[in-house]
Amino acid sequence: MARRLILLALVAAAVAVPPASAAVAGIDLKGSSLDIIPKQTSDQLLVENPQKENTDGKSKAMTLPDSRVRNIKDQLIKAKVYLGLGAIRANPLYLRDLRQRIREVQKVLGDASKDSDLPKNANEKVKALEQTLIKGKQTQDDCSVAVKKLRAMLHSAEEQLHAQKKQTVFLTQLAAKTLPKGLHCLPLRLANEYFSLDPGQQQFPNHEKLADPKLYHYALFSDNILATAVVVNSTVLNAKNPSHHVFHIVTDRLNYAPMRMWFLSNPPGKATIEIQNIDEFTWLNDSYSPVMKQLGSQSMIDYYFRAQRANSDSNLKYRNPKYLSMLNHLRFYLPEIYPKLDKMVILDDDVVVKKDITGLWSIDMKGKVNGAVETCGESFHRFDRYLNFSNPVIVKNFDPHACGWAFGMNVFDLVEWRRQNITETYHSWQKLNEERLLWNLGTLPPGLITFWNKTFPLNRSWHVLGLGYNPHVSSRDLENAAVIHYNGNMKPWLEIGLPKFRSYWSKYLDYDQPFLRECNINP
Repeated sequence: MARRLILLALVAAAVAVPPASAAVAGIDLKGSSLDIIPKQTSDQLLVENPQKENTDGKSKAMTLPDSRVRNIKDQLIKAKVYLGLGAIRANPLYLRDLRQRIREVQKVLGDASKDSDLPKNANEKVKALEQTLIKGKQTQDDCSVAVKKLRAMLHSAEEQLHAQKKQTVFLTQLAAKTLPKGLHCLPLRLANEYFSLDPGQQQFPNHEKLADPKLYHYALFSDNILATAVVVNSTVLNAKNPSHHVFHIVTDRLNYAPMRMWFLSNPPGKATIEIQNIDEFTWLNDSYSPVMKQLGSQSMIDYYFRAQRANSDSNLKYRNPKYLSMLNHLRFYLPEIYPKLDKMVILDDDVVVKKDITGLWSIDMKGKVNGAVETCGESFHRFDRYLNFSNPVIVKNFDPHACGWAFGMNVFDLVEWRRQNITETYHSWQKLNEERLLWNLGTLPPGLITFWNKTFPLNRSWHVLGLGYNPHVSSRDLENAAVIHYNGNMKPWLEIGLPKFRSYWSKYLDYDQPFLRECNINP
């Protein structure tokens, strides 16, 4: 915006000076785009709506949105340029008058962002400023000075814009990994209530369903109670036969009791719930899992959190504790966690299920292990985005232009997984990447590698992504989606979440629930 306004001021300054002065400044007015700029007074800009002739001879009003506010901002930039010109500064009476006019216009502009915000006397004040600027043009006849001043302002604006962009990135990442007070309060209240229960009251019903392969089984690995509740609620409420759905939730030690208490006090209808503590998976240790050993190493901790990386834009998004959580990597151990199941759907905790998704279990994946929605509609979602193709091992085994796919909603054939020994494939690649020479971090790169040529592409309507960063996700895609995914930093439970998408998430929470009220958690 600042760049556009300064360029407009540059045009205005160039138009205002005689051709001789323009030649001195090195500006060729003849034949330039300046010749086609229509002359308009401030009254026209402030009052009239421009008209555009259609090819059929009929005229249709084409209103430039908020043209009055835009014009006032342009006039202010032009006035500030005049303040810095030598000929103007040499005239103290004019300089004082110009400053007074600028203050008056700034006052009427205030915080206005649209024409309707402007006070009634805006036209009068802008007209007075314009008359003062006309007097200034008569004093200043050297265009080269004005051009130099504008260029300096443009350079300064670009520097400020760059600095603010960096600050925005940093603050967005900081907000994304900062736990709101309500979400800090909730597990504390739930844990206190859980430990006041008798042992018999701490158990869930329907244990016999947990290993029944004929039912629909979901895996969720999360330490976010509220987000997990939305995933479960949205799935159950949109299911045709809720009693046939089983949710296997794994969380960490700190959230184990609170998570259990939430679902004990808010049971998901007829669906079955299992909640496990990852710390009780004694088989998942350093000697078995290479990634667990790597995540606990000092070098890995330094890589993610070392202070001198604070100013590195490329690493800011990864300075998040979730990248050191084994919960993020449990998706590669489904057959070990659920040895009696044949097929599972894994859901991330930042999704919402909008329709019955039992059709996923009937899809013939033609011997593939992973069913996922591909994301190569954009060029940056191909393999070369995630893997280091300067490494010969990667170059030898993979295609840089291969289509990527998304975690978040995946269906896994655990029978094929065991037959093809996928977990061992994952381990072998993790060992090769101990020094992070093949990929840097996260679970998607090793997922692309582990399930290379083993992924079945699902119809895009099964899983619509982008609600955590892209405000332009189409309403048609949202309407047709079975699952919507808030991937990105703008999660719906955070204040920075995109408001237009928050209702899809919040509708699956009862904000009158006592624990939510006590922790002041609101829509």
